[in-house]
Amino acid sequence: MKKLISSLLIILTLVSVVGCAGDGGNADAKPQNDSNAGNADAKPQNDSNAGNSDADTIVIGGLAPLTGNVSQYGIATNNGILLAVEEINAKGGILGKQITFIPEDEQGDPTEAINAYNKLVQNDNIIALVGDVTTKPTIAVAQRASRDGIPMITPTATGADVTAAGENIFRACFIDPFQGELMAHYAFDKLNAKSVAVLYDSGDDYSSGIAETFKSTSEELGVEVVNYEGYSSGIDDFNAQLTKIKASNPDLIFLPVYYDDASKILVQAKRLEINAIFAGADGWDGVAEKLDASNLDVLDNTYYGSQYSRQSEDSRVQKFISDYKAAYKMDENMFAVLGYDAMMIMADAISRAGSTDSEAIVKALGETEFEGLTGTTVFDENRNPVREAYITTFENGEATVKEVYDIK
Repeated sequence: MKKLISSLLIILTLVSVVGCAGDGGNADAKPQNDSNAGNADAKPQNDSNAGNSDADTIVIGGLAPLTGNVSQYGIATNNGILLAVEEINAKGGILGKQITFIPEDEQGDPTEAINAYNKLVQNDNIIALVGDVTTKPTIAVAQRASRDGIPMITPTATGADVTAAGENIFRACFIDPFQGELMAHYAFDKLNAKSVAVLYDSGDDYSSGIAETFKSTSEELGVEVVNYEGYSSGIDDFNAQLTKIKASNPDLIFLPVYYDDASKILVQAKRLEINAIFAGADGWDGVAEKLDASNLDVLDNTYYGSQYSRQSEDSRVQKFISDYKAAYKMDENMFAVLGYDAMMIMADAISRAGSTDSEAIVKALGETEFEGLTGTTVFDENRNPVREAYITTFENGEATVKEVYDIK
């Protein structure tokens, strides 16, 4: 298996099908644990058929940061997409044709994303796009796709503005404000929090967006927000912020941050003997892997909202977990799961549309009711998914789903 590099066109035709199916996605869409990221050498290969559509293939493009600072997100997402394509093609394809999937590396950069998008549309004649992965490149591309009428679904870009670009732009993941609202309700309804503190990364759109909505929703619910503390991206010492929070003695501390920062904050909070409940959003996925056996207890009495459950009894979820491990020699993560679901949703829409006509596919996407690895997805008026969240806690340092929760 060879590493994907930005200058190389990767054309993958997989034998396989379907019947149906913040910056992050932003580097903002929540980093997963490093061992989960997936790697470019581990994807199923297809042959080197050209991307141009012919009588036997349906050409779908992909955009992801496969190299660069946020490549862990893009690689895992792309891996999940590839497994979906393999499965779809193995079952006969769509409309009697195999999928040719052409992923382009945009390096996490909006300008590179536009260049890659133009290539997919002008040279490869794609009929749909699954991507991009992080929010800023996705917004840039969505504006072009809206102009061109290309059906587009982002697996993981969580910024609220993504789907505002046009009626043909959809997403498979939660948006940032939804997560803040949901976790505020959960803190109040289920964890009985009467006072909360918020500690967030002020330089990160994902973190800031969730924090802001959590704060406003908590206030609407009558919960006292005793601290609202931001910090600069990339710092390792959170003692100043945590000391202020400790003095306020909140019932719960909300950390809408990624797993790496969450692990450092939890360890430093323990040293300061802060005994509050801690909660977070889906960026926590992988936090346990950033800790060692001596400090796994910092995860006691912590909760975060996730978009899928590894403990699910759904045979499709367990098959995906097994297939991903076999293909990539590592565990799946949420990016991979969302990549898989996004491709399956697009394939389902094309199948129901009965053609590769853009308007027909967009109409079918809008009518989606898809049962995937993340639950049943339907789209709201802004083409964002409506579904429940999996509230995850820890037992002996191992993530386990406590319950499925939605806002009543």
